[in-house]
Amino acid sequence: MGLLDGLRVLDLTMWRPGPYATQLLAQLGADVIKVEPPGGEPMRMFRSHFDVLNRHKRSMVLDLKSEDGLARCLELAGGAEVFVEGFRPGVADRLGVGYAALRELNPALVYCSISGYGADGPLSDVPGHDINYRAYAGALPPDAVSPEADELPVADMAAATMAAFAVTAACMKARATGAGDRIDLGMADVLAHWVGTVPEATRRSGAGPVPGYGVYPTKDGQKITLGVVSEDRLWKATCHALGIGEHADVPFVERLGRIGELDGAVTAAVAKLTRAEAVELLTAAGAPVAPVLSHAEMLGLDHFRRRAVQEEGPVRTTVHPPLPEGPVAGPDEHRGQTWRSRTA
Repeated sequence: MGLLDGLRVLDLTMWRPGPYATQLLAQLGADVIKVEPPGGEPMRMFRSHFDVLNRHKRSMVLDLKSEDGLARCLELAGGAEVFVEGFRPGVADRLGVGYAALRELNPALVYCSISGYGADGPLSDVPGHDINYRAYAGALPPDAVSPEADELPVADMAAATMAAFAVTAACMKARATGAGDRIDLGMADVLAHWVGTVPEATRRSGAGPVPGYGVYPTKDGQKITLGVVSEDRLWKATCHALGIGEHADVPFVERLGRIGELDGAVTAAVAKLTRAEAVELLTAAGAPVAPVLSHAEMLGLDHFRRRAVQEEGPVRTTVHPPLPEGPVAGPDEHRGQTWRSRTA
């Protein structure tokens, strides 16, 4: 029995942000029914992406433009606690599944809309994808280049996580009061909020913000990261591990005034080591080091495998553990079914 056991979620989303949000809920035990369009969700063509975002969900294919399909969707929404849609603003209303219509049907429903720029505002009707939201939110550096196909879609994943959090919070209130809510979540909004919590960069030095904080190439063509900030003990550990102990006792305030010099010493010392040597030496010394891993190396890392991150998700609980890796439903596999009993 998961933390969200019995929570009924009707999911009309496609591609990444909505499905990841409902996947997070499903992993914690929510009963998620995924409504797909005729022919199935287009992302099924990319099974390596689709499968990891749609475990523990049931699938029904409904044509919302047909009388029968809309009626069935409304029937399910009447018994749901959560409704999640990822259409462009206005589309859900035109299909007959907008917030006003479903609120009248089910006043306790938590209705979550995930869109690029939110349901209103000057940009609300502008189409876009992850890179556009990052650009508007100031989340791309001045020297940004076109992303590779395997680059992490930060806006998508951030919005999905925020949606799962907001849905859970709204459900707590709805269960206590009987009144549902409308969550209007813009992907660009999430990143803009994040970026707004960080002071604006005024210059690009090529070095990190303090000595020992940044990305450092190794002699075998790989890279490591170091995460020293103000902690003198971490700076000392880094210096002694790298053989530059003459800088170990420089206090933080002085380090800030000697960034180029001191970070240069760290860079030069790391460059004499292979990635494996650097990680071993720095880890043994208690320094904040991590290798820059590829996708394949990350998947094979013993730490994440032991914690079953890919199989059980990022949330770990003791009393009500998340569901283990499970099957992915075929399109319309659960036609004719309804919500599971909350006592099951």
